[in-house]
This record gives sequence, C-alpha cells and structure tokens, in this order.
Amino acid sequence: MTTDRAQSPLTVVLTDLDATVVESWRAAFADTPGVEIRNASLLATKADAWVSPTNSRGRMDGGTDAAIKRHLGAGIQLRVQKAIRDGHAGSLPVGSAVCVPSGAVNPRFLISAPTMETSSENVSETLNVALACAAAFQAVHRQNRLEPGSIRSVALVGMGARTGRVPARVCANLMWTGYTLFNDHHFEDDDDLRATILAQLDDLERAPATQRVRIAPPARRRSPARRA
Repeated sequence: MTTDRAQSPLTVVLTDLDATVVESWRAAFADTPGVEIRNASLLATKADAWVSPTNSRGRMDGGTDAAIKRHLGAGIQLRVQKAIRDGHAGSLPVGSAVCVPSGAVNPRFLISAPTMETSSENVSETLNVALACAAAFQAVHRQNRLEPGSIRSVALVGMGARTGRVPARVCANLMWTGYTLFNDHHFEDDDDLRATILAQLDDLERAPATQRVRIAPPARRRSPARRA
C-alpha cells in the first residue's frame, strides 16, 4: 500500500433522485473540493465510469443495477459476472470491486462494488457502504494504473441507501470516509483495505449520525481514527 495522493485530478459526481440523500451529501461533503452533487439520475450523468452498488454475485436485478442493465444492455451483467468469476471465483466480497468496459461511450467503464452479498439485503447496521465506496475508488486507481488517464471522472449514487436501507445521513458519512480514503491511500490488496476500515470503524455504531470518520494512515494506527 502507498499513501501517495491520486496522480491526476478525478472529478467525482454524486447523483441521486432521492432529495434526502442529496441533502445529506451536501452536509457531509460541504468542505470537500472536487465533488459535484446533483439531484438527478445516474443514467443522465456524463462520466468515464459509473459505480454500480451491486451484490456479490454481480446479479443486476434490482434498483440501480437493473436500471443500468436496461440502459447499457444485458451484456453488461455478463461482463461483470465474468470479471467476478475470473478474479474472485464467482463471489465478489464486500470491500472489493471490479471494473469492466461498458460497451458504451458514456460511461466507458462500469465499476461493480457490492454493498451486500445477496439481493435486497438489509445492510443498515454494517460498514458495507464505506467498504464498497472505498473499493470502488481503489478500482479507479487500478484502472488508471493499467491505462493512465482512462478514468478522469466517476459517478456514484447513494450506495446502500435504497435497497440496503441505510439511513441517508449514515450513507453520506460512510461515502465521505470511502472518498477520503481514496485521496489518502492506494491499497494494493483488498484484504488490507477491508482490515484498515473495519479496525478503525468498528465502534462507529456508537457515534452520532452526524459524525464523519477519516481513516488514519497505517503508520498512525495506534491513535484513534480522526473524527470530523
């Protein structure tokens, strides 16, 4: 793992049709530059990559997944599931993500980052949103390492806020954690990413809903995670 910041600027677009999610993002990301927040459909968003908050099997049969599959065609699910079979033996853990060509001009890539293991799972009492969001951004790192500059913009919806039933403010704060981790760290190994997040956020359920937590660099793990 390295602690260098992203080598090239990345435009992050947070877009959702749920006004409560959008308002929560505005609060959580108020002091965060380089992030655009919109009350609009992901399907109307121009970006190099879209993030799909799917399940571990890559089945795009509900919510945002289903809308993306209708928009991009059934072949997108086949590509996602092939990437999961090839790299993860058919089951993509929460805290990992795959990036596949979309077959379209907009977006060029689809990043599949599961927020749940099975469809329609309630993940409101978990850290899955932070894990999935962080994994999605690490997938951007990996794709840009393979093809420099190929992803300069990425769009995400409120991960886990709909099917996963995560409260909007909690969703926004956990996504902020995942985004700041992208800026601060580049993980070579998904297991290291998961361990870092879980070790430092394991007491988050006792924190107020308005509290944001920024993951501390590994060299400072002896100190508590920074509270924002």
